[in-house]
Amino acid sequence: MQKKIIITSLGLASLIALFAYNPLHSCVKASAGEVVSPNGRNMVDVGLDNGKPFYIIEVDGRRVIDSSYISLRFRDGMLGANSELLAKETSSCDEIWEQPWGEETTVRNNYNAVRYSFRETDSLGRRFDVEFRVFDDGVGFRYCIPAQSGVDSLVLLDENIQFNLAEDAVAWSIPYDTEYYEGIYKPSPVSVLDTVCTPLTMKVTDSLYLSIHEAALTDYASLNITHERGTCLRSYLTPWSTGEKVFAGDSLKSPWRMVIIGRNAGDLLLSRMMLNLNEPCALDDTSWIEPGRYIGIWWGMHRRENTWDMGPNHGATTENAKRYIDFAAANNYSGVLAEGWNKGWECDWINDGSCFDFLESYPDFDLEEVCRYAAEKGVRLIGHNETGGAAAHYETQLDSAFALYNRLGMNAVKTGYVNRLMDGRELHGSQYAVRHYRKVIETAARHHIMIDNHEPVMPTGLQRTYPNLMTQEGVRGQEYNAWCPEGGNPTEHTVILPFTRGLAGPMDYTPGVLKYNYEVVPGTRPMHTTAKELALAVVLYSPLQMSADIIENYADQPGMEFITSCPTNWSKTVVPEAKIGEYLAIARRDRKSDNWYMGAVTGVNARKMNIPLDFLESGARYTARIFCDAENADYRTNPYAMDIHELEVDSRSVLPLTLAPGGGAAVIFARKK
Repeated sequence: MQKKIIITSLGLASLIALFAYNPLHSCVKASAGEVVSPNGRNMVDVGLDNGKPFYIIEVDGRRVIDSSYISLRFRDGMLGANSELLAKETSSCDEIWEQPWGEETTVRNNYNAVRYSFRETDSLGRRFDVEFRVFDDGVGFRYCIPAQSGVDSLVLLDENIQFNLAEDAVAWSIPYDTEYYEGIYKPSPVSVLDTVCTPLTMKVTDSLYLSIHEAALTDYASLNITHERGTCLRSYLTPWSTGEKVFAGDSLKSPWRMVIIGRNAGDLLLSRMMLNLNEPCALDDTSWIEPGRYIGIWWGMHRRENTWDMGPNHGATTENAKRYIDFAAANNYSGVLAEGWNKGWECDWINDGSCFDFLESYPDFDLEEVCRYAAEKGVRLIGHNETGGAAAHYETQLDSAFALYNRLGMNAVKTGYVNRLMDGRELHGSQYAVRHYRKVIETAARHHIMIDNHEPVMPTGLQRTYPNLMTQEGVRGQEYNAWCPEGGNPTEHTVILPFTRGLAGPMDYTPGVLKYNYEVVPGTRPMHTTAKELALAVVLYSPLQMSADIIENYADQPGMEFITSCPTNWSKTVVPEAKIGEYLAIARRDRKSDNWYMGAVTGVNARKMNIPLDFLESGARYTARIFCDAENADYRTNPYAMDIHELEVDSRSVLPLTLAPGGGAAVIFARKK
């Protein structure tokens, strides 16, 4: 692997000469210089306006983000209201790094960067830096306050970073106060937004798409976006219950604020800027980290046929777990999730999660025997730790619980925080919660445990640094298709998620419900066809992915051929077709073979697609096995109708697909020997 890093710098003496006729400490609006992306298409200009730092972003010479100001309000006053430039340092990076798992095997980290050092001109004279990295797929920036005399602690009350769009755009968003981010993304003009979660994805024109999010959230409050005026947006950090945003020592470094830039909607899905803005892997050994597909004792509870707590309909019993293990072993599943195995579910745990015990199982679930049986069958038990939001209580058992699971051969745990507040007082996106989630990940890494985090803070790419953080929820997933009073997730929901929540990283949506033979709420079920449900295994990325249905519903299902053969770890990803909320086709190449898999989905409307197969290896022949909607399929009236057929194709072929309303297609491209 070759790496090339070039660093240059511009010292203070050179700056004085450069800006001799345009001094940046005077009461004028002046530029401190531009930095452009490696391909020359994205440009950032940074300067001072009457002592206030601002930035501008242009794409292909077009103003996209107009003058946007950066200031911070601390307990001891505003920072960034009256500043002068001290120094400017430029640098470049072009390197390739490998992912132990992901949507590609390797990621290119290529940017041009600049760091500006400022000092207040008032009596406090505090110093601070703002660093920009300009990639071909967007812009990332952060602010840093170095340790300095007179500052022994920092309390941030407000972060005032503007994103002043040069023109209005269509934005897909969910409100800031959406519990666990489990909302339905809806389009609206930027100019009428309230306070919303990130990622905030926007269509400016047919050839310009943006998404605002953050990267490397560490010991900080999570980022949200609020409407300031017109098309000007501003950052809003999730507060502590006492109102403060961030407590720090004598220095502070923010997460990266980033604007992903795409020429089409598919470009957003291929951006790896968030991962590149995170720190490299902190683990010396990642050989124990194993992506895979699993089943779970889970859907029966959401169907109201089983219970989490022990009783006559208890789901997680030794006998039932062994049935699921047998099914997993026979159908190429790597694991079995058992929810409700441990003591505490019988309590009022949402109001008092301290009743949970993460070491003791219910009498009808023999943890050691189930783990032994799973190992005998070549399958692993996946643990479940619901906390009810009682984070402090969970932390008292973390080390001992993870040590136990490791000893028993359990290498993955699904955590949960079903409560609006952590420990009865703090929001999931607060610095308090961010600290807890990080502690869980680091503790799990020491015990060789992979984590699937439910009710999380919005992901920001931490999986690069701690790749045992496999996937997270933070999405309105399959469970709503069991009991949601409004009738389940809207048909277009899964055609929007990849462009919104999906930009934050892997999401545990849990596709794979193939029979709608239940009725918790009349009319509530998956609002799409079986073929689309298969396609979601490719479209909605997660390296740990659960087939959600009860195992009885998989018997004699032809779609199981696709589900059980579809990998969860990829060497390459391409997006042949994409329009937010309307249609999407994603193709991915398996890491362990030369085969490709593709999922194509549509929203409410039927659609014909003609997919160029130029992503296939030139000169090779493939058998395309296609699972697609039958001619009379319709998500409303005939969701199960599906055809399976084969075609011989190569990289010059164009694959025609006809998708029913709410439909889809799943394709296996098997390379011929």
